[in-house]
Amino acid sequence: MRVADNVFALDASKGSYVYVITGKEVVLIDTGLPHRRQGILKELQSMNIRMEDIKHILLTHHDIDHVGNAGFLQKKTGCNVWASKQDLPYICGERTRYGVKRVIEFLVRIARPINIDVYMENATVGDVRVIPTPGHTPGHVCLLYKDILFAGDLVHLKKGRLEPYPSFWNWDTSALMDSISKIAPLSFKWICPAHGTPLEKKAFLKLLV
Repeated sequence: MRVADNVFALDASKGSYVYVITGKEVVLIDTGLPHRRQGILKELQSMNIRMEDIKHILLTHHDIDHVGNAGFLQKKTGCNVWASKQDLPYICGERTRYGVKRVIEFLVRIARPINIDVYMENATVGDVRVIPTPGHTPGHVCLLYKDILFAGDLVHLKKGRLEPYPSFWNWDTSALMDSISKIAPLSFKWICPAHGTPLEKKAFLKLLV
């Protein structure tokens, strides 16, 4: 699914979208669930993206449906994998996920990425700005590329409407709501949630009413 001239959501990852930024360096935003990997590879191939073209994987947070193919794709491409300092221990397996996520971690086995690069304060990776938005997880980030905000699990789409991510899944819902308020003043035209199709910013601003 085309989002903008060089930004796409992979249909093979529908349900927990992997977004692709093309150009001199190809960047993946999140990596989807392990059982989606063959579909993801085929779709990338259909876009004439070679594995060696992929230079960076930018993770919004540590949930399995976002990091599920990070290790596999890192090995396949030799790319850099990026994550926040706060979520790194969960991605590396040094800490066990909390709540129901602990059960998912046990049931869904993944290849973990290695030598992960950590987002620094006020970081940019290529042309992508990293914005800390804790709440869903301790180190959740949103990613801003031109006029497109990749929102991870800050929000999700429910019955055609953006909503804050449900508290059942969150590390700290109060912090998540603060992060939503923090994002609002930023300049962007489109918001791309992991769970739901891209919408215009005005749909996001309705959360603040």
